Amino acid sequence: MKFTHTLLIIFGCCLLINCAKEKNNDFQISGDQVGKLSKQSLARDIELIFEKDSVVKDTVKLNFGSGASKIKIYERGGSLLLTLTPNNDSIATIQNIMVNDERFVTEEGVSKLSTFKEIRENYSIKKIITSINNVVVLLKDSDLYFTIDKKELPESLRYNANSKIEEVQIPDNAKVKYMMVGWD
Repeated sequence: MKFTHTLLIIFGCCLLINCAKEKNNDFQISGDQVGKLSKQSLARDIELIFEKDSVVKDTVKLNFGSGASKIKIYERGGSLLLTLTPNNDSIATIQNIMVNDERFVTEEGVSKLSTFKEIRENYSIKKIITSINNVVVLLKDSDLYFTIDKKELPESLRYNANSKIEEVQIPDNAKVKYMMVGWD
């Protein structure tokens, strides 16, 4: 009787250890993957991919016949996870992903809560694009990009949309406004 009891305890412990080792990829960003989505995921399959979550489709395109429709993925309980924009191909895939939930993390440990310093230390920056209110940081060899609000920059750089902003001009502690993935 003791042997069976001991065997069951050992089996239970092994099962718990094995389950703990399995990595939850639901919030992992890597290569051609954002959580449950892959670069090949079809827009028509979003409700199947996120069957345990709430999928809300934008009806603007349906009502007005133009513009890109948005698909919002909410976790059961109300937290916004992702905002997806499909392309306009006959067999639509996902073109852009806005990461709304800070639990999504890259293999390098960068998330929506990261600072510019963390981005710079973990990625090579390809280009910085300046707009009226933001700067967009594009990465080399990655579909991931970040938007930083100009309010995070020194005051002398905030008000001129035409000025080119260099990497060294962005403070290390500048916070990420948007974390995006753009798939062609």
